Amino acid sequence: MVAREPGEDCHEALEANDPEILAFFEREGLMGQHRKLRDTDLAFVRVLEDVIELLIAKGVISFTELPEAAREKLLKRQTLRRQVNSVELLGDEDDEWLI
Repeated sequence: MVAREPGEDCHEALEANDPEILAFFEREGLMGQHRKLRDTDLAFVRVLEDVIELLIAKGVISFTELPEAAREKLLKRQTLRRQVNSVELLGDEDDEWLI
């Protein structure tokens, strides 16, 4: 049994990242659920980014209307995506080169 607060049947304190605690959560399927949620978060970030770009392209919002922190994050992701896409166009040793 695991509890946040000590109780009648639960009195030993362990750190949240203790191997026994992690094993318990894994057995209970909770870690898998957290992993799935995190994975969908990553995919959802891309959806939000695309929606923001669409709203800007359609003139619904202006890039400059976004908070500075949001603008910086969007610009950083766009730069990273361009870098990744340009590397993928080059292929690897087994791929043929694209022109």
